[in-house]
Amino acid sequence: MTEKELFQTYNQAVYRTCYFMLHHAADAEDVCQEVFMTVFRHDWRTVEHLKTWLMRVTVNHCLNHLKKDQRARTKHKRLELEPTPVTEKAAETIAEERETAMEAIHLLRELPGKMKAVVSLRYLNECSLNEIADILGIPVGTVKSRLNKGLKRMRQLMTKGESQRGKDGQAYGQGGTNLCEMAE
Repeated sequence: MTEKELFQTYNQAVYRTCYFMLHHAADAEDVCQEVFMTVFRHDWRTVEHLKTWLMRVTVNHCLNHLKKDQRARTKHKRLELEPTPVTEKAAETIAEERETAMEAIHLLRELPGKMKAVVSLRYLNECSLNEIADILGIPVGTVKSRLNKGLKRMRQLMTKGESQRGKDGQAYGQGGTNLCEMAE
């Protein structure tokens, strides 16, 4: 496998992981590029489980990026969370799906980095628990624990958002139980 083939094979998975961990397209592209630069500098042809190793490198780069830019990210998240007006009522189903996805992403953003990594690998990249354990270099029990805690935290945030909706009249979102329901 050449470097070009490696990039073409895994670019989407790496970018998707970066995007859902960082929630910003430009940052995801930058980190994705950094991941492949790191991989190409390493003797990647000798790695036995290439996808697992590549995803571990990706998650580590994302966690490092989150640590560096935590303050700037908080400010950017506030700006990004402003709801976009829905103009077409005829596409009601599309709007509901988009709202559900936005709420799930919002809830995912609120999780601490380690929980975010596990939840996003599980539900966005459809990795098995064993794959996640290999990617993150942690025991399967820890993966299960972080996944459980992450989903529990998302449910709490969702409940808090629903109660706030009643207080201030603003909709927090309605259908975002998909990630939470997946664990049940």
